[in-house]
Order: sequence, then C-alpha cells, then structure tokens
Amino acid sequence: MTNQNPTHETALAFRALHTPGRPLVLPNAWNTASARLVEEAGAAAVATTSAGLAWDLGTADGDRLDRDLALGAVARVAAAVRVPVSADIESGYAKDAAGVGDTIRAVLAAGAVGVNIEDALYDGEGGEGDDAGRGPLRPVAEQAERIAAARAAADAAGVPLFINARIDTVLRGAGGVEETLERAAAFLAAGADGIFVPGAVDPGTVKSLVAGVEGPLNVLVGPGAPPVAELAALGVARISAGSSIAQAAHAVVRRAARELLSAGTYDSLTGGLDYAELNTVLGGAR
Repeated sequence: MTNQNPTHETALAFRALHTPGRPLVLPNAWNTASARLVEEAGAAAVATTSAGLAWDLGTADGDRLDRDLALGAVARVAAAVRVPVSADIESGYAKDAAGVGDTIRAVLAAGAVGVNIEDALYDGEGGEGDDAGRGPLRPVAEQAERIAAARAAADAAGVPLFINARIDTVLRGAGGVEETLERAAAFLAAGADGIFVPGAVDPGTVKSLVAGVEGPLNVLVGPGAPPVAELAALGVARISAGSSIAQAAHAVVRRAARELLSAGTYDSLTGGLDYAELNTVLGGAR
C-alpha cells in the first residue's frame, strides 16, 4: 500500500492524535448508534469497548466473544462513522500468536486502524471494568510474541496500525508501577505503539507511569477518576471511558423498565433525546 491508500492515511491520522498533554479522549462505543452519537459529540476517533460490544451481542465480556461476531460489529461501526476507529479485541480472539495475526488481518479488513490487546487471562468472570476476573496475566514473553504477531500482520498489510498494549497489573492487583513498566518495555519492544493501564488513576501513579513508559500512556476513566484536564497535565496521551458509558445506558433501560412495570410511571425517561434529532443523527447516510 502507498500513502495514498485511505486506510494508511487514516491510520497515520489516528497515530497523530496520541499527544502527551493533549490526550485523545475516547467515549467508547459498542454499536453503530453509540458510535454515531460519539462522533456527533465531537470525538476525533471512535474506540469500541469489548464489554459493551459483547453485551450488545448477548455475550459476557472476558474472551468469550466469537471473533467473527466481534469483528462484524467493528466493521459496522467503522462503516457508520467518518473518524478513525480503534477496536478493543480483548486478548486477540486467538489461542496463539499466529491466531492473533489472523485477527489483525480481519481487523484491518473491518476498517479499524487501531487495536487494544490485553495481557490478562480470564477465569470465567473476566471484563474490562472493576468486576474483572482475577485470573493471572500472560507471561511477558508470551504476550510479547502475540504483540509481535499483530505488528507483523499489520506491517505486511502496509497499514501503520496503532497497537495499544493493555497491561492489567494495577486492575487485577498483580503488580505495581515497577512490574507495569517492565511489561510496558517488553511490549513496546515487541511492536506496541502505546500502553494502556486500566485502574491507574491516582495522580502519583499516573505521573510515575508517564515518566517511565517510553510511549503514549492510556488510562481508563469513570466516576471518581480525575478530570481530563488533570490527567492531561500529568502527560497522559489517551483517555478512555471503557465500558462506563454502556453501563450507564443500560442502567437507564433497567430503571425505566422496572418503573414502568412496577409503579406504572415514566419519570426515568425524563431527559431522553428528541426523536427527530436521533432520527437525523442515526438515520443519516454515511
């Protein structure tokens, strides 16, 4: 591929959005409707949430989703928006490094120009949020091999895919800053472009990670996390909402359904978006 290829150009544009101090802010989406709303709100890119996407497809999060189903959803998201799309592919939807390479080729075919690849192993209760399963992390060498396979597949396709290596040391209580930095160095050497450390929102921890990671740092935010401006001042390059927006949306569904079925009232529906506005935003051609 040449620089004239739209995917190549889109990938380069997505890479350029990762600037320490001026972070890429990602209100993660899980289907075409949420992706279009995120784009309409002004997001420079759309990133999928593996949890939200899995729930939308009727599956629990935590490496349980079929690859074809997952990437079919990613393809629909990419087709629905004009901005670059990054796909959360959990641990790669594959048992081994060769399979991760296959997944990356499918990601590119789906139209995404970035991926998250995590180093967690799941014990049946996996996820990207606070209720993540407590299985062990993959050995560093094994995860590095998987990242290298992803890098090789993207390079062979001629697309500068942004590989965001997720490290779950903090989220799972499997290590502190030192262990996280050791993994980050190995994963960057294997071909990752950025490092994602969910659970790291304490300003002191974030500052140490920014100083020690030789690449863009991504943190996960939600209720209780420092505001974007504070994280930007610490040098963070990417800020993700993860599954939190999907969780909030589904909370509205459950509250409204329970209220309607029990009290027979509709107060939970106050503040909903206007029908005509939604029909315009979500029903327009791309």
